[in-house]
Amino acid sequence: MTADESPRPSRRGLLVGLTAASVGVIYGYDLSIIAGAQLFITDDFGLTTRQQELLTTMVVIGQIAGALGAGVLANAIGRKKSVVLILVAYALFALLGALSVSLPMLLTARFLLGLTIGVTVVVVPVYVAESAPTAVRGSLLTAYQLAIVSGLILGYLTGYLLAGTHSWRWMLGLATVPATLLLPLWIRMPDTARWYLLKGRVDDARRALLRVEPTANVDEELAEIGRALGEGRGGLSEMVRPPYLRATVFVITLGFLIQITGINAIIYYSPRIFAAMGFTGNFALLALPALVQVAGLAAVFTSLLLVDRLGRRPILLSGIAMMIAADVVLMIVFRQGLGSNVGGLIFGFAGVLLFIFGYTMGFGSLGWVYASESFPTRLRSIGSSTMLTSNLIANAIVAAVFLTMLHSLGGAGVFAVFGALAVVALAVVYRYAPETMGRQLEEIRHFWENGGRWP
Repeated sequence: MTADESPRPSRRGLLVGLTAASVGVIYGYDLSIIAGAQLFITDDFGLTTRQQELLTTMVVIGQIAGALGAGVLANAIGRKKSVVLILVAYALFALLGALSVSLPMLLTARFLLGLTIGVTVVVVPVYVAESAPTAVRGSLLTAYQLAIVSGLILGYLTGYLLAGTHSWRWMLGLATVPATLLLPLWIRMPDTARWYLLKGRVDDARRALLRVEPTANVDEELAEIGRALGEGRGGLSEMVRPPYLRATVFVITLGFLIQITGINAIIYYSPRIFAAMGFTGNFALLALPALVQVAGLAAVFTSLLLVDRLGRRPILLSGIAMMIAADVVLMIVFRQGLGSNVGGLIFGFAGVLLFIFGYTMGFGSLGWVYASESFPTRLRSIGSSTMLTSNLIANAIVAAVFLTMLHSLGGAGVFAVFGALAVVALAVVYRYAPETMGRQLEEIRHFWENGGRWP
């Protein structure tokens, strides 16, 4: 069934998808708030460069552990219950971080917080993919990125507003607010029809489908989902052999490239990057990153409007090309020392702006669409968990070495490395990424079963 032939999505179906996507606010807030908080934590605890990198990396290590177990958890207790459990844990661990009296206590809190985020970032895109009406599935998965960018802006602005009092405990503690607000919404959400069928709950699956798309041919969809579920046990061993080995290699590679090309170096350490360019003052170091993320919002809206019209590939390739151009701009700024004048500072700011726009429109909005679309139901949560694990390993590498690289290679050298990796990413996506616009989830698996070609 094509996008034009799909039933018009119901308002309730859109609400389900949007509520799920809104969890991205939590992820975005946590990514950006540490950039501001770390400036003042460093002063209070007297952190060295390596300890600063460890503080940033600890949450990523927790996310890796969470991602590894997320697929099993989501299949065992359901997508919905997994997120409800994690929202509660997130609020508690955010408070633990805010109340930390020593570096070891803060590192423990950040690890536990990362653990909860790791599960959430796997489960929510799976929930959206399995619940969203086909005609708008790409848009709703992109809305997840919109929520992440909104959280990023919220985190940077919170850091800026509290910078005058060095209130890093409030910066970390306020993370409980979005989790608390989302909890009652998630308690009322249904689980997905595909998970209900996975557990043999046919009546619940029927109700879940009708809730999302009241005009859909429910019997036909249930039969198709049931056939897909009945074709295998859905273990990791199935993912590492044909016909899904190709899909597994693709999502692992894509997940790694999404992160190793440098996005979180800019998000985690943007105050340090702007300072290295020549910017000074709290506004420049904490509010400018928030302004950059406004460009990210514009990029998400661009992707949101076009993803179910132009397709995944053109948008993704265009975004990576923008990242490469931005890396070249930033190499010039640092190599020529342009940050010593106002024109150079504007040029450098424009380079960061372009990088964020390109990343958010492409990788940020669509990378996780592929994670959720590349596998059949029985493998989907495990497949997304595998992709996120690869992504987080790259994230940990960047978080752990970026400040050291900046000191040893300089800004020009760092962005030369990121630019080369972005060129590799462009080649991989061009060669291997399928166009899945308008196709049912149960249909997309045939691309991989057919050796990377549509039947």
